[in-house]
Amino acid sequence: MSLLRLHAVLQKELRHIVRDMRSLLLALALPLLFLVLFGYALSLDVDRIPTVVYDADQSPESRDLIQRFAASRYFHIKGYLGDYHDIEHSIDTNQALVGIAILRDYSRRLDSGQEADVQLLLDGSDSNTASIALGYADTVLRQYSFELRTAGENHKAGMLLPSPVDAQLRVWYNSSLESKNFIVPGLIAVILMIIASMLTSLTIAREWEMGTMEQLLSTPVRPAELVLGKMLAYFVVGTADTVIAVVVGILIFEVPMRGSYLLLAATSALFLFGALFWGIFISATSRSQVVAFQLGLLTSFLPAMQLSGFIYAVENMPAPIRLITYIVPARYFVKLTQGIFLKGIGADILWREILFLGLFGTAIFLLTARKMRQKVA
Repeated sequence: MSLLRLHAVLQKELRHIVRDMRSLLLALALPLLFLVLFGYALSLDVDRIPTVVYDADQSPESRDLIQRFAASRYFHIKGYLGDYHDIEHSIDTNQALVGIAILRDYSRRLDSGQEADVQLLLDGSDSNTASIALGYADTVLRQYSFELRTAGENHKAGMLLPSPVDAQLRVWYNSSLESKNFIVPGLIAVILMIIASMLTSLTIAREWEMGTMEQLLSTPVRPAELVLGKMLAYFVVGTADTVIAVVVGILIFEVPMRGSYLLLAATSALFLFGALFWGIFISATSRSQVVAFQLGLLTSFLPAMQLSGFIYAVENMPAPIRLITYIVPARYFVKLTQGIFLKGIGADILWREILFLGLFGTAIFLLTARKMRQKVA
């Protein structure tokens, strides 16, 4: 491999990128656009659940229970209903996700030491959200029931009885329990996969359609030097996209960065290496820019979004789909970014993911060079 020929291809591709200023600006703006769009719009937090209340008892005890829900950040009381059947109407019209019904003899049963029933009605259309909302409501009711029981026992005993269990919770890595801290690092990996493969998926196909590939083939440049030079040119753009994405994640979304910036830079470079070559491989496979663009979108966007563990846990996928995820490079880079950002762990723990990215990049480079040799032949 000649460094002089490699540098010539690199210079040629860089000039082409700079001349197409609109595409360059779009490539640099996409990380910011995707991060702002998905970072704010895509949230796994379930809070401020719209809730309506039907209080048939209208007693201080029932109002105290309602206040427990209103004081929780997970529930937002949208209104108080005058009829039980209005709960169904509120859920049907999407005005509420949860309905709380307190029966007429609620306070009397409490005062007499009997069980006082409270009915919760939930919209189960979105089963995941409904399950989470049910868990929150169950926690509120259990805590309130425990306090009532403790107060009754204290009253009977004439003294303050201590709680049998003193639970002290400590949340590691994401103490605020905000989904953006989990989403944004993974989103950086997804964005880089999409942009990297899309940037290079047209580069070889464009040369064929413009008729300039024949001129390149008439030069002493070898196939490996050609694809490597093109990759390095777009590697500069990908590095700029990575810096933009990381800066936006830290400064705008305030995602904690607990790990090594050097490790993040090294693993990002390794991931870009494979993702860019994947786009070049697609471009070398097809001489049509339209087909190359469609293949690049299909093989980068969908696996990165659906099969990387970015949104859906890989462990919950069916076994055949889990097997497919093992060849998705975004899956490994999502683990790397989340581990470096949130947990601050190093290469001694993340070495398997780093090893896969290295093997993936090497394999795709060799396949791309071989494909170009076949094209030349």
